[in-house]
Amino acid sequence: MSNEKEPFVREIRINPVVPQESVLVSTERGQRPKRAEAPAPRDNRSHVESCPFCSGNEDRTPPAIFTYPENGPWEIRIVENLYPVLGDDRNHPNLSLGLQQIIDGYGRHEVVIDHNQHGVGISDMSTVHVANLFAAFRQRTEDLFAADPRLRYVLIFKNFGPAAGASIAHTHSQLVAMPVVPENVHAELVSSRDYFGKHYRCIFCTLIDEALSFETTIYDRASGEVRRRIDVGQYVVERGEHFIAIKPFASRFEWEVHILPLNHEADFLALRADSMADLASVLQRTLARLDQVLGGAQYNFFVHTLPHDPMYADCRASYHWHIEICPRTEIPSGFELGSGLFVNTVSPEEAAQRLRDVNLDDIPGNS
Repeated sequence: MSNEKEPFVREIRINPVVPQESVLVSTERGQRPKRAEAPAPRDNRSHVESCPFCSGNEDRTPPAIFTYPENGPWEIRIVENLYPVLGDDRNHPNLSLGLQQIIDGYGRHEVVIDHNQHGVGISDMSTVHVANLFAAFRQRTEDLFAADPRLRYVLIFKNFGPAAGASIAHTHSQLVAMPVVPENVHAELVSSRDYFGKHYRCIFCTLIDEALSFETTIYDRASGEVRRRIDVGQYVVERGEHFIAIKPFASRFEWEVHILPLNHEADFLALRADSMADLASVLQRTLARLDQVLGGAQYNFFVHTLPHDPMYADCRASYHWHIEICPRTEIPSGFELGSGLFVNTVSPEEAAQRLRDVNLDDIPGNS
């Protein structure tokens, strides 16, 4: 193996799903001087007396909207957010003041307390529990749509760690039901519909097929010898029976990973009970890999799905619901904010291989 350093990558990549979105992959940028910071220590305590989300402190939150199980000690609990971004009260009618427009900010904002233990991460939970968590997401989304016909979209998301914006350490996710479709979801829907109109095929399904059609080789970093060859593409991080985790070709974040159903499905609400355990396993194993590579991942994840809006009824064949995991390792720079161009300092191919190289059997609880 040559001792020469691999050349730096400096290239602009176009997002195949949303071509208007570009990513600058600049590995040389990763060599710039920056302050070394250890990952924030995780609060692994099972119970914290002062935490409003811990068992026994239920009187410190609004009343439960949803609990699982319905009887006995709760494992998952959903309550209203005390500081909602959207609410039920109508403050004023929609207004148009020349070019300035106001749409009333009605909706719902709820907190999903993922587990009754304070410091447990998703990769530490039982697979059955994580499957039940996604069942709770689905059920509550259905309930919100049924209760208010004005709603068009429910965003399911999780902020894990201070760098990801989590204000409370106790593991939790959130649901925000809104009367509009988020712009980034709209862009995915429109672009994938355009692709379908030209090729009569879902672009996400095409990307999955391309990822699975390649063979990749894993080398030993020290000796350069071949360790193994695997029959999946270089962007595949994890694969289950029903779901796959892929490193995007045009990754906005260094360690971004997307999880998608292997078979075409546009709507998260169509997630079947018999595939939830596989989704839970793929998500847990992906997060465990990120934890090992990053020394403790702080991340956002969110679900992008078909909106509850007649405007997108013709997108069922062209769109593919998915989960986007975005570990937060960098603060956006002035260049990124000013140009709208994400800068990725780790080659997506290198990041995918490093994630695949993690031996999960060496991690307690994953053997």
